[in-house]
Amino acid sequence: MVTAHPLPEGFTEIEVFAIGTALLVEALLGFCLNGLTIISFRKIKELRTPSNLLVLSIALADCGICINAFIAAFSSFLRYWPYGSDGCQIHGFHGFLTALASISSSAAVAWDRYHHYCTRSRLQWSTAASMMVFAWLFAAFWSVMPLLGWGEYDYEPLRTCCTLDYSKGDRNYVTFLFALSTFNFMIPGFIMLTAYQSIHQKFRKTGQYKFNTGLPLKTLVICWGPYCLLCSYAAVENVMFIPPKYRMIPALIAKAVPTVDAFVYALGNENYRGGIWQFLTGQKIEKAEVDNKTK
Repeated sequence: MVTAHPLPEGFTEIEVFAIGTALLVEALLGFCLNGLTIISFRKIKELRTPSNLLVLSIALADCGICINAFIAAFSSFLRYWPYGSDGCQIHGFHGFLTALASISSSAAVAWDRYHHYCTRSRLQWSTAASMMVFAWLFAAFWSVMPLLGWGEYDYEPLRTCCTLDYSKGDRNYVTFLFALSTFNFMIPGFIMLTAYQSIHQKFRKTGQYKFNTGLPLKTLVICWGPYCLLCSYAAVENVMFIPPKYRMIPALIAKAVPTVDAFVYALGNENYRGGIWQFLTGQKIEKAEVDNKTK
């Protein structure tokens, strides 16, 4: 006979089910879209370019976020975390690794686009590979810190998934959060802001707008901003007065990143979209120009 676990404190039956369902939908949709991006890169020769390698890096990271969300969804339906404290640490590390790699890879794409459109320099394979490796190693460095004692991973308010523990707000947390947010949110955001502003000015001069230059940065701010605000507020004030169900909202918004990124960087890319169509249907799209950038 299966024992029903009690509801997490501060949540109703329908709220737990709704959160689990939202996580599951985000995980499945994001994984399918980014999986299609990855497979198309592998199967369609025209997509295998240095610039698209950085798009692939985003897709790989976002697939990781989806796997993390799927585990959280499964646990939510169980009403408890079934993998113990070690599993919680692994889940928290995995979630941070893939999230930070996604952000760093997005900044790398912005840097590449700036040089492509503003300096007319082409990205080389060696540079693209180095940027991709650096993005993942940089993400791994910051993700492993809580395992070593700088910062800490613990349960989310629903207690069915794990992330950075912001409940204490002590010096250890504050110093880690300040460094983390500076190097993994503010600096990537600044790179994207300056790069896309320069590209926008270039487009305005030529009168040819190749893509929406404001969309990538808006995606970063809208999807990750609420979570960053919650963690930042926890550095100066105790956030435990906020009901647990409301503290779960920023995490749910952040889990939508893979789906949004797929539309911004792959399906929103004329060249990449043509490659995906070719993979799905076998019909090759006649291309006027292959520039490997988001249109």
